[in-house]
Amino acid sequence: MTEAPPDIEALIELMARLPGLGPRSARRAVLALLKKREGLMAPLAQALAAVALSARDCQLCGNIATDALCPICADPARATGELCVVEDISDLWAMERSRAFKGRYHVLGGVLSALDGLGPEELRIPDLVARIGRERVHEVILALNATVDGQTTAHYIADALADQPIRLTSLAQGVPIGGELDYLDDGTIGAALRARRGL
Repeated sequence: MTEAPPDIEALIELMARLPGLGPRSARRAVLALLKKREGLMAPLAQALAAVALSARDCQLCGNIATDALCPICADPARATGELCVVEDISDLWAMERSRAFKGRYHVLGGVLSALDGLGPEELRIPDLVARIGRERVHEVILALNATVDGQTTAHYIADALADQPIRLTSLAQGVPIGGELDYLDDGTIGAALRARRGL
């Protein structure tokens, strides 16, 4: 016999699928929502429904957007000629928190991984090459995680862009080997961006 009605158990199971939430944490979260139905649960349900209808991928960079372009790509002041390549949206958001980068982004959607079946086509690398040909990009900053797969992806991109008339750089000091951008503090990201170096 279950502890809660089937619809509430179904909600708990869905919540448990979220990163960082296991079955116990999901159960506690659902109970907290139920205790604050009017002040928390109803607004959360409305916000989830609205985002489910409006959220999409930015057609240019791959960030989350509610229009064809995300606010960064739609901002003409961000067309600096600098393009920062990141693995995922969480990394883009981490870079934005540092307030050190004023250009535009390109979200790969992962890193090259034979084990996961992720090749260049799945990672929007061809989109990156085409974008550099279309836009007035003079520098590409590879802000990929300092992991084996991240470094492999960086080298692949460097080879793919070798014939382009651009400066190719990567983040330097401050990013530890094996570190992930989403877990770094804003100051570390800012220092790494300012001390980027050529590949």
